[in-house]
Amino acid sequence: MGFFGFLLLGLIAGAIAKLILPGKGPGGWILTLVLGVIGAIVGGWLGSVLFDVDLEGFFSIQSWLLAIGGSIVVLLIYGLIVGRSAKK
Repeated sequence: MGFFGFLLLGLIAGAIAKLILPGKGPGGWILTLVLGVIGAIVGGWLGSVLFDVDLEGFFSIQSWLLAIGGSIVVLLIYGLIVGRSAKK
């Protein structure tokens, strides 16, 4: 998958992760999309380490599941970190 395909996959995965997670998370849509790209990277890395699979192609279901799962993890971690610092 090329750079722009991976970028698009991460942006869409971030938007889907934002819709899946309940409540109003910290940050806006731009930050969520950027975190989605980071989540796609994390999901691809975890998939290769844990399950010996990687982000193969743009239309591969495993690529989408890894990217969305990674985006959810990154959004949850970001919410925990920012949520704590905002309460202080």
